[in-house]
Amino acid sequence: MAKEPKTIFACAKCGAQFSKWSGRCGECGAWGSLEEEDVFKGDKEERKTILAKPAEIIDLKSLEASKQKRYSLHWPEIDKVLGGGLVPGSLLLFSGEPGVGKSTLVSQIASNLSQNQQVFYVSGEESASQVKERLERLNCGLDKLKFVNETNTDKIISLLSSAKPEVVIIDSIQTVYTTLAESEAGSLNQIRASAALFLEIAKRLSITIILIGHITKDGQIAGPKTLEHMVDTVLYLERDISNNYVILKSSKNRFGSVNEIGLLEMTRQGFKEVKDGASAFIEESNLHIPGSIITATAEGSRVFLLDVQALVSKTVFGYPQRKASGFDLNRLQVLSAVINKRTKINLSSSDIILNIAGGFKVSDTSLDLAVSLAIISSFLDIKIGRDIIAIGELGLGGEIRAVNQLEARLKTASELGFKTALVPQSQLKQIKDKLLKIKVLGLNELKDAVEIIKKGA
Repeated sequence: MAKEPKTIFACAKCGAQFSKWSGRCGECGAWGSLEEEDVFKGDKEERKTILAKPAEIIDLKSLEASKQKRYSLHWPEIDKVLGGGLVPGSLLLFSGEPGVGKSTLVSQIASNLSQNQQVFYVSGEESASQVKERLERLNCGLDKLKFVNETNTDKIISLLSSAKPEVVIIDSIQTVYTTLAESEAGSLNQIRASAALFLEIAKRLSITIILIGHITKDGQIAGPKTLEHMVDTVLYLERDISNNYVILKSSKNRFGSVNEIGLLEMTRQGFKEVKDGASAFIEESNLHIPGSIITATAEGSRVFLLDVQALVSKTVFGYPQRKASGFDLNRLQVLSAVINKRTKINLSSSDIILNIAGGFKVSDTSLDLAVSLAIISSFLDIKIGRDIIAIGELGLGGEIRAVNQLEARLKTASELGFKTALVPQSQLKQIKDKLLKIKVLGLNELKDAVEIIKKGA
């Protein structure tokens, strides 16, 4: 006959067991992780049986949806990337190249948030005087923004447990350490352990925590890959050196779309929003040269016009070279092969250098038609009008395939004064009844587009 069960308390983090409940696990140091369990204390055979309280079943249909209000950053460009603002209790990872402006941007974000929320700025890389000097240079408010100069994660967690701020910025996750991991700050174990502690307190106390992370030489976030899986949102800040623009992207977002991007401009007073970014990457110039054509790409709900430039010259070496900046090199190889096969243009003995002007990096296949026409234009030494825009994906058979958001792209081009648009023939019916102030020419195959630019559309 089985004996009466005995109550114990087990840590949900590390599994350590205790006879009495306490607020913190004595083994791993996790707060609020001890849960009550019932076990038998009998002979050896009986101790194999463990009686625990059954897991709780939640009826999702009857569960009321959370209506927590997001924290607006008062920057529509960034709020849009986040899906509407910061979600209380979320953990964000913010990364970018050294010198791209991560600390500058989060300082401005902290200043904006401190108008309505209690914000703690925790830094292990800079002193209080350095942070204050940067905030004053950026004209940020200092009245409600609190600074913490600490690298010990355990002390930071203890402070957050007592003060309970609404938003916390950790600059950076590579500089903090916890006594739970026996390694130096910045190591994989330390980053993983510290991030786990920040995740636990963010969910438990509904604190929004922003972790700033460095990246490696390969452009990846430094630290274990599990760090990106642990957080709710991963943001990247990319720099465009030529135009002083930076692009904010999201590679993971549990509370919004990952397709939206924000365009910001670096100034002496910090970052400013670029509200009219559609024409930010094209030059308003009368320069008319072969190998250049305008196209439109859609990033989320935004449309950007890009200047695609190609240079085709006779190869000096035995093997023709293919170089691309801002465009996928493998895709360029495919398009070169299609041009070779489906038109009378032989590129087998020509070098091709392709550039997306302005430093914009794009993987949108709707640029295929523009890239192909830029290459053909340079090869034939034919100029393409600066009031012409080309949009379309190119198939292996040389056919022009449909693209998404064509109407939005054409509307943006029309508003910026473009006169003619080369688009897939299959999508003409979709825009037939649209009142667009632009001449739309439908194309079935690449060779049709070649004939049009030869005639000077």
